[in-house]
Amino acid sequence: MLLSKILADFEYTVTPSGAEYENIEISDIVYDSRIAREGVLFACLIGAVSDGHNYAKGAYERGCRVFLVQRALELPDDAVQIVTDDTRSAMALASAAFFEYPARSLMVIGITGTKGKTTTASIVSDILNEGGINTAYIGTTGIVINGERTPTKNTTPESYELHKAFRKMVESGVSCAVMEVSSQAVYMRRIVGIHFHIGVFTNLSPDHIGGVEHPTFEHYMSCKAQMFAQCRYGIFNSDDTHYPEMVKNAHSINTTYGIDKAAPHDVYADGIRLVKHGNILGTVFNCHTVIGSSEYELRMPGEFNVYNALAAISVAQRMQIPVDVIRAALEKSAVKGRFELVEALPGTVCIVDYAHNELSMRAALETIRRYQPKRLVVLFGSVGGRTKLRRAELGEVAASLADFCIITSDNPDNEPPEEIIADIEKTVAASPCQYVSIVDRREAVRYAIDNARDGDCILFAGKGHEDYQLINGEFTHYDEREEIMAAAAVKLARIK
Repeated sequence: MLLSKILADFEYTVTPSGAEYENIEISDIVYDSRIAREGVLFACLIGAVSDGHNYAKGAYERGCRVFLVQRALELPDDAVQIVTDDTRSAMALASAAFFEYPARSLMVIGITGTKGKTTTASIVSDILNEGGINTAYIGTTGIVINGERTPTKNTTPESYELHKAFRKMVESGVSCAVMEVSSQAVYMRRIVGIHFHIGVFTNLSPDHIGGVEHPTFEHYMSCKAQMFAQCRYGIFNSDDTHYPEMVKNAHSINTTYGIDKAAPHDVYADGIRLVKHGNILGTVFNCHTVIGSSEYELRMPGEFNVYNALAAISVAQRMQIPVDVIRAALEKSAVKGRFELVEALPGTVCIVDYAHNELSMRAALETIRRYQPKRLVVLFGSVGGRTKLRRAELGEVAASLADFCIITSDNPDNEPPEEIIADIEKTVAASPCQYVSIVDRREAVRYAIDNARDGDCILFAGKGHEDYQLINGEFTHYDEREEIMAAAAVKLARIK
């Protein structure tokens, strides 16, 4: 594509002055100097820990001659430098142009919030596909197009990857894309130029604050809210205390959902009750909307999943999906690694969940408690290189709500896992809760399964959808579901 077409949607200057650039043919856009080559546009992105401008010379040495920069660099005269105020925003707009604006051919639905993004986006995708709308998904568990899943590095991919995925969707017959929108995606300008048909706000609580992420909670909240300046329709959880801040600058046509009877909602639930079918934990609720009321059963436990379902129902109604289709989709919808029920042992409920901080761990354990298991066991650890406060919080909430704790590894990376476990043990040991510590997570899973009793519920927390362990900088294959099923098969064979 001609460089002039790629640059059509943002302002820039060219260095050296007077350089002929409009008719340069560009074969691709890259932002990793290691894959730069002749004929590509190299975008110098400024990130949280590195600056792409520092790698421009390396890209030049690999044959690149066109650079997107925020400041003029010392490069040979045959290097054309496109100077703009914000290379991240510019790359988003350039990528849209390069892939011929594929998002314009899709109904894009964005889901943002601290918790519930993955579950809500997955349920929405299930409902719309059930309703005959070919819908793709972008989020924590990857990019899914026509049932084919591709892993992604970030919850919301970099803008170039986003528009590349949109182009593949259009060519694959997809008409709607449901995507999780993280605060970092907004902060790093990955969604610049995308018009969302519908935007959804799930909830907000302190997360991703400090270090290389957001400097303050206010900054985090502001990034979340910015998405709604790009939406035609907004759907908001008005039970959340931060709803007023999230909605005040929205440019969308807005509706609300919730459960709190004291607050007015366009869509709301009541009559919530827990159900158990064998080892499957579920929830039944009545949903009331402006067009009528209906009862739904969700193959997921807990009130927080009712909120996720209400958000999905609100989207489905905006998309004119019939109630019977919504009901059928909800009854079978399941999300990988989000309160995922693994049917491994008769008489024992095994749940794989991504709960990895105090808030999510508390919500998960309190929800399981409401189903009155004979014994609640939780297997968990904490990631390396993060605050020790998180470890103390995880240990405290697990010890206060579980009957037995199995403390193990969870992506220790370059930190000795024994030290992480020792930090967690300090709070667990100070409680009356019994526990055991097992460094190797596979051995910990085998221990949990071998010692499971009838009526137990075991929460395998932290890994969720992940299919790896990060140890000493290396990603090695690890899938919690596989380990549970393998351990259960050995136990069942031994019993027979």
